[in-house]
Amino acid sequence: MKKKPIILGIESSCDETAASIITENEHGNPIILSNIVSSQVDVHKDFGGVVPELAARAHIEKIDLITQKAIEKSKVKLEDVDAIAATAGPGLVVCLSVGLSFAKALALSLNKPLIAVNHLEGHALSPRLNSKLNYPYLLLLISGGHTQFLDVQELGVYKRLGTTIDDAVGEAFDKTAKLIGIEFPGGPKIEEYAKKGDPNKYNLPKPILNKGGCNLSFAGLKTAVLKISKEIKTDQEKFDLAASFQKTIEEILLKKSKIAIKEFRNKYNKKEHTFVIAGGVAANKKIREVLINLCKEEDFIPIFPPINLCGDNAAMIALVGLEKSKIKKFDNLDYPVKPRWPLDKDAAFLKGAGVILK
Repeated sequence: MKKKPIILGIESSCDETAASIITENEHGNPIILSNIVSSQVDVHKDFGGVVPELAARAHIEKIDLITQKAIEKSKVKLEDVDAIAATAGPGLVVCLSVGLSFAKALALSLNKPLIAVNHLEGHALSPRLNSKLNYPYLLLLISGGHTQFLDVQELGVYKRLGTTIDDAVGEAFDKTAKLIGIEFPGGPKIEEYAKKGDPNKYNLPKPILNKGGCNLSFAGLKTAVLKISKEIKTDQEKFDLAASFQKTIEEILLKKSKIAIKEFRNKYNKKEHTFVIAGGVAANKKIREVLINLCKEEDFIPIFPPINLCGDNAAMIALVGLEKSKIKKFDNLDYPVKPRWPLDKDAAFLKGAGVILK
């Protein structure tokens, strides 16, 4: 019987130090043997955001221990690992360097192949860890650093349909949380605050809602929240602002998803269409509900990663490694970190001043 591949994945692109071991069953479906994530919340909470140098130091201190825990929990011997996959980008250079260098050292010492993984590709494939997912599919990637619609055609082949021209939606959540006094990391807590508030209390802007195709913008929304936050005096007003913000995000994602769905459907004449929503913000239950209802209306199949695999983790990195190992797509040990690494290399860079959208 042919041995099933065993992949060690390592993730250190921002403020989670993570390691995972995965393999697959006789049907070719991935099996997570271990998935260990060490958060750095306590390291950064006094600063209200991630401090790159502190994050890198924490990675250095933890990565050996976290990897050892992943190996022990998987009950796999390190020498039986077939390849080592590590995030090479995008992300914070000092953080990426820790994980990738550690992976290179392991690969060299064990004489195992290295697979440099695009962090975004990990999110793009993450629902395959718990769902049968056939190419092509429409992807909405919503995380702390990225917001984009992608046509996922096959492994390694991605066409960007739309992206944020400024802030990512997760960044907008985190900044809004900070403005209304929620301790870092506040983004996930906005949903809890919103449950206690009036979503119609504040009329917040929806930038480029009716132009730019399925491109998105959140900077103007964040600015409006900043202005209102200066006038807030009570907890109820905080709850109302959180609820109004949550509702506005839902409406933006709903409208732009409709446009992306129409574009995707026009391209592919299929019996079944799939809409995958992945990334840290995909854990937001209200956003899930809105997009599931949209899929029912549009006759698309909605697929999300499990809540615990929406945020940064190494299982999704190992999964990309597993898929690449099957086609012998390995990388050299001098592979560089890439702080910016778009999935669609031909897509125009749309961030910054001077962006014109029709």
